[in-house]
Amino acid sequence: MTPVSSHPPHGQSPLRTVQVLGGGNAGSSAHVRSLAAGLVARGVKVTVCAPVEAECTYDFTGTGADHVHVPRSSDPVSVAALRAACADADLVHAHGLHASFRAALALSGRRVRTPLVVTWHDRAHAEGARAHLLRALERRVMRAATVVLGTTSQLVDGARQTGARDARLGPVALPGRTARPAGPEDPDRLRPKLRAELGAVERPLLVAVGSLEEHRGYDVLLDAAHVWRRLDPAPLVVVAGEGPLRGELQRRIEREALPVLLAGRRDDVPDLLAAADLALLPARRETGRSVLAQEALHACVPLVAADVGGIPELVGDAAELVPAGDAAALADSVVRLLADSDGRDRLRDRGVRQAATWPTEDETVAQVLSVYDELTQPTPLL
Repeated sequence: MTPVSSHPPHGQSPLRTVQVLGGGNAGSSAHVRSLAAGLVARGVKVTVCAPVEAECTYDFTGTGADHVHVPRSSDPVSVAALRAACADADLVHAHGLHASFRAALALSGRRVRTPLVVTWHDRAHAEGARAHLLRALERRVMRAATVVLGTTSQLVDGARQTGARDARLGPVALPGRTARPAGPEDPDRLRPKLRAELGAVERPLLVAVGSLEEHRGYDVLLDAAHVWRRLDPAPLVVVAGEGPLRGELQRRIEREALPVLLAGRRDDVPDLLAAADLALLPARRETGRSVLAQEALHACVPLVAADVGGIPELVGDAAELVPAGDAAALADSVVRLLADSDGRDRLRDRGVRQAATWPTEDETVAQVLSVYDELTQPTPLL
């Protein structure tokens, strides 16, 4: 891909952009930092509007961007702060539903229309009255956005159905991945120290990563663990993540004597995956680009994942896909792969090829910048 440069001609002011982030999940926050770094390097002036907690964690100013504290709230004070930060912007780019709604409010009523780009990383789920509220917010945002970038085809289709005038596929790179994977290293590199720490020295290690919430499908994982505990040796399932279901899941693990360890939040997920024999993604829904799936394939770890949402599009034939919510299918696939070293090797090889099709951070920045240029460059006269 030909590099895109936004360095302005001599005497012309640089493009001024504002990146709007709400509380932000880890994926969208890391994407904003990556995007800010790439844009600044290309001569774009970047202001990141985000809660101060996000700045402390992701150091947006360390990329050369400015940071403006805007609380994760849609109250008049927060909207006014965002409106002031966007006053001189050539373009505003919001990430996630709530940040996009605040950006739409902040830009409303202006005499000169400022382009609003929205990246839809995932689709929020709720039930009852909250679901109606979320759908109303989505409609408001889609109508206000100049361009919506959905990270999966499913999100692009959803944006169009919800009223977006211009919705496009805009995949985001896995943060920290600036180059193509070179290929699998030694497939038996199992990081003995980490495996010993976890208690998986002479037994298979299965790893799942993600918040302990209902949509992650960990109840299905525990159902499948009933089958795995009958194996000799029984594999150890390690779940890295925290969330509201920890107590419920832990009680079930103890009551049913399941070989599952809730490891809490980990800052060494790539190492954890590299030590694993298999990675597991039992999600009930996953509309965005799964970070775990990307990390697993980059780490050359065979992946067993639910055939749901954006996962099939993301992994292609490089993962073993099972029906969402089907514990028996999940259990059977894991048992079969643990007994089939050639099958695991095939998935590793396919994973390298599939990961090579994903955009790098540089390519993601170039794609976004091409959208910015399209929306901000004057239309030539015929």
